[in-house]
Amino acid sequence: MNYIEIDCIINSPEIGRDILVALLADMGCDSFEETETGVKAYIPQDRYHAERLHEATAQSTQLGFPCSCKVTEMEQENWNAVWESNYASVVVDGTCYIRAPFHAANPAMPYEIVIEPKMSFGTAHHETTSQMISYLLTEDCSGKTVLDMGSGTGILAILSSMRGAKRVLAIDNDAWAYENCKENVERNQITNIETVCGDADSIKDAPYDIVIANINRNILLQDMGKYVSAMSADGVLLLSGFYLEQDLPVLIEEAGKYGLEFHSFKERNNWVAARFKNKS
Repeated sequence: MNYIEIDCIINSPEIGRDILVALLADMGCDSFEETETGVKAYIPQDRYHAERLHEATAQSTQLGFPCSCKVTEMEQENWNAVWESNYASVVVDGTCYIRAPFHAANPAMPYEIVIEPKMSFGTAHHETTSQMISYLLTEDCSGKTVLDMGSGTGILAILSSMRGAKRVLAIDNDAWAYENCKENVERNQITNIETVCGDADSIKDAPYDIVIANINRNILLQDMGKYVSAMSADGVLLLSGFYLEQDLPVLIEEAGKYGLEFHSFKERNNWVAARFKNKS
């Protein structure tokens, strides 16, 4: 089967990427690759229609994220083999091994998570996900309740369970991510994660000892109050999906309004994850 590659450059890719991916998925694209400037999308040639791509890019522009796309017809080949050959496994902090089903297992690793990413965010290749994993590897999850907002593939919810959490609620407002999370939870034989398709208004069964949100600055600021309302009196909030200089001070200030104490942050390539503690 021949494929079409659509290489998109997006204004504000850290925010607009997810929106454009959703629009491209609606037009039939079935796999995606993040780039520094945007995203590459792939669609079977028989599903591709130039007018639908034009509609998707026009809608992205109307939503405030102008983009330009280069369309390339790819040679016929074993598409799965090509995709797999370019998709690497990941090891975080020497203890957490994240792999796809086609990678070899590594029983020597304390934590091994099998993720079939499909069109969801969260494979540990991106700095924000790997930094959140790093936080969870040192966080005491034993017997705790965990809320994972913007759960994507479910990777952070799954690790929380593996680290001893007694109950995890994973919420994502994207239907693809919701289905993918459910599949990955089953694939890793986890039984104490509930998956929900929704947003912060879908939070239930509070309080939570640990709240995780790897999304973006705007959503984190918008929903901060809802996260805090769902936290236990000594709960921990782990945030990621934003930048160091322009975003972290704003989020620290906002968290302080809700009685949260800033504890630490991790940074790589200007991407940041931060840990807050409830002072109430």
